[in-house]
Amino acid sequence: MLGIIFLLFCGVAVAQTRPAPPVEIGGANLPAQKVGSNDLIGVSIYGHPEFTRTVRVSADGQIRLPMLERRIKVDGLLPAELESAIAEALRAEEILVDPIVTVTIAEYHSRPISVAGAVRNPTTFQAVGGVSLLDAITRAGGLSPEAGLEILLSRSQPGEGGKPVALTQRIPVKGLIDAANPELNIPLHGGEEIRVPEVGKIFVVGNVKKPGAYRVQDTSETTVLQMLALAEGLTPYSGKRAFIYRREGSGSKNEIPIELRKIMNRKSTDVPLIANDILYIPDNRGRRMSMAALEKIASFAAGTVSGVLIYSTIR
Repeated sequence: MLGIIFLLFCGVAVAQTRPAPPVEIGGANLPAQKVGSNDLIGVSIYGHPEFTRTVRVSADGQIRLPMLERRIKVDGLLPAELESAIAEALRAEEILVDPIVTVTIAEYHSRPISVAGAVRNPTTFQAVGGVSLLDAITRAGGLSPEAGLEILLSRSQPGEGGKPVALTQRIPVKGLIDAANPELNIPLHGGEEIRVPEVGKIFVVGNVKKPGAYRVQDTSETTVLQMLALAEGLTPYSGKRAFIYRREGSGSKNEIPIELRKIMNRKSTDVPLIANDILYIPDNRGRRMSMAALEKIASFAAGTVSGVLIYSTIR
């Protein structure tokens, strides 16, 4: 009789230590990563189906389970660590003696990566598994034809006193994509913002043969003569002077007169231009358009695929 009782006891002990299968919520069983706010986790306890449920992590990184008086802090824990925390809470409140807890991840919402700017399909997704900068650009459909020369990657890092500090890295497009430099393909872990600025443009309007918006490289010096070459030269009615309209960082607008004929005749130094400048060549009668009208023309050119009449690239 004692032998039969002993065998029954052993059978119960083995059953209690048998690991429970993972809970799959809607077929999801995502890779194990640290849990954060708003993540959805699946909890099951072997032999106690009343505890099997999905739980949404609160904004302060905690969860509540039935029959437990206190909430459990889960933010920053891996699923295995969370299993131990739940088991310890159940033992501490004397609800279960030796619970066998299984935790799986149903949904991640605490690891967003956003991709915006000059990409084909701006998007926000969760960093599940290994994600790199190129992966993120690919999820956004790749760079659009308007993409500039750099990608801006922003993320928060702990600063003094533990306060988060935003850090922005500039990633050259040619190095990342054309040269395939692996050091530039930065791994992402969630919380990053990727912005792809549009390439700079210079607007040439007035008495040129092909006025329009022209793409420029911010790293190279662009001059008045170069832009006139792209605009295929002056018309017979162009005046001797031209004007550069430039909006400063403070928001003020500057009008810079230049002696166009002297520059073309090599009697005066060529004038450099920067992105978003408007180069305006009035006619030889001295009539000029207002700056407001020129800015409307530039806005129209920037919003079209081909500029006003032509869309070119400086290389």
